[in-house]
Amino acid sequence: MAFDGITVAAVAAEMRKEALNGRIYKIAQPENDEILITVKTADGGTRRLLLSASASLPFACFTESNKVSPMTAPNFCMLLRKHAQNGRITSVTQPGLERVIRIGIEHMDEMGDMKEKYLIIELMGKYSNLIFVDENETIIDSIKRIPESVSSVRAVLPGRPYFIPFTEDKKDPVSGLEKDDFMSTISGSSLSVIKALYGNYTGISPVEASDLCFRAGIDGNFSTASLSDTDTERLFDCFSSLISDIKEERFSPEIIYDDRGNPVEFAALHLSQYEDLKAVHPRSISLVLERYYAEKNRSVRIKQRSADLRKIVSTLIERDSKKYDIQLRQLEDTRKKDKFRIYGELLNTYGYSAVPGEKSFSCLNYYDNKEITIPLDPQKTALENAKKYFDRYQKLKRTEEAVTVQLKETKADLDHLLTVQASLDMAENEADISEIRRELIETGYIRGRGENKGKKKTEAGKPLHFISSDGYDLYVGKNNLQNDYLTFKIGNANDWWFHSKKFPGSHVILKSGKNPDSIPDRAFNEAGALAAYFSKGRDQSKVEIDYVQRKEVKKPAGAKPGFVVYYTNYSMAIAPGIEGLREG
Repeated sequence: MAFDGITVAAVAAEMRKEALNGRIYKIAQPENDEILITVKTADGGTRRLLLSASASLPFACFTESNKVSPMTAPNFCMLLRKHAQNGRITSVTQPGLERVIRIGIEHMDEMGDMKEKYLIIELMGKYSNLIFVDENETIIDSIKRIPESVSSVRAVLPGRPYFIPFTEDKKDPVSGLEKDDFMSTISGSSLSVIKALYGNYTGISPVEASDLCFRAGIDGNFSTASLSDTDTERLFDCFSSLISDIKEERFSPEIIYDDRGNPVEFAALHLSQYEDLKAVHPRSISLVLERYYAEKNRSVRIKQRSADLRKIVSTLIERDSKKYDIQLRQLEDTRKKDKFRIYGELLNTYGYSAVPGEKSFSCLNYYDNKEITIPLDPQKTALENAKKYFDRYQKLKRTEEAVTVQLKETKADLDHLLTVQASLDMAENEADISEIRRELIETGYIRGRGENKGKKKTEAGKPLHFISSDGYDLYVGKNNLQNDYLTFKIGNANDWWFHSKKFPGSHVILKSGKNPDSIPDRAFNEAGALAAYFSKGRDQSKVEIDYVQRKEVKKPAGAKPGFVVYYTNYSMAIAPGIEGLREG
């Protein structure tokens, strides 16, 4: 979710609760567009307030961590220290639902007079800024100076008057939300309901607008012209309830996660449209923002870190797929080798009756007692034609033998690369990426870096651990090295081993416990669903899963990581899922 007006309202409310009447103890500028303020709170505690005007990731929240600051403080930091350090925070306000927070600071000036100034945080994407103004709303300075050559609408320079940027005549729902006005605003246009909400009211993001429609039982993608009066009234009731929660500061911060554990959205108020996904509820909006952005950054960083491996693996898969198709066609071409052998044998047997210079020869095929016509080269004798056909037969036979071996090798390489690709999708941290990189180096797909030569191999990372509804331990390998470690180190002889029959995926071990003969069917089903979930077949309605006792699973000598064989097994077709399981 964007840092919308509702999130800003929650942050402002938390600032009032935690920092109002507190003293500004320290001011630092760890980044070019960040200010870190240490506040001695009214109750004697200490809180750090991080304000970021980053164009890509603007935010404001309390933080537990301290950031290293440059040895020489930047000019804006020095200015704030002069005018605000040791000052008292007298107010924290938000104009309407604008993405703006005004922090009032009472401070003694050089003449010993008490003055009130304002630090204004504008959280507006690439236009975000931190602006310091005096009691007359005159800009003292800003962390980003915006000259008229950059913005003809509003220059942000010392000595200029401060005003909130133009908001396209949007209405402020906090100052007054009248039913009749709402009904006339959200009706009769070609705009979608979602766009009409966030386009006409300040502080409402597309996600929040979509959630309002969901709660009202309306398809937000339909035009407002399609709404009945009853629909619009129901939407107004939901909107009015939302605004009441904001005014009364009844916030319920949450983070929504997808089924892979990646953060999808965050919100200051509950998002009803994500009921089918996992939600966590940290105790404050600051914890939500810190956790969400940290996890989002980690997710992005993992994807960036693995981008080179993804490209390499994708290229190798494409290359091997083409090679495999060519080899299949070559093998198909060798199917006619026996025809040439029969031609040669028949010419050796009946060739004495062939007329020199003829382009074909007909005789009885003693293999099926039917007449056959054999093409001939008129420039050669029957025996020379027979030799030519025997040579072609021998060549195709050699080709068949070679291509059969190559085909098996290419298929093994392709299957292995597909498992690596699946592992990259499952990677959760840099250790997982390092393991996959090591696997590719060990199997010769990529070259190892010089600095890694001679170093001891790191131990395989820890597989995922779940606990079934009946209390049985379930383990899932996240890559081929972990699969080997899981199957042959963690798994005991009487444990049960699960894997997708047709799709690349994880090895799953169901620990049998002390009574391997009394494992309930539900534990088997949950282990099978887990194996389907952590496979390339996750999007299928059902996936066929092979399962067998671990003692039946063998690893051939010289086999690639993750490759195993088994000669007897049970099978089940089951829907992918992790329902009923909890993380171990």
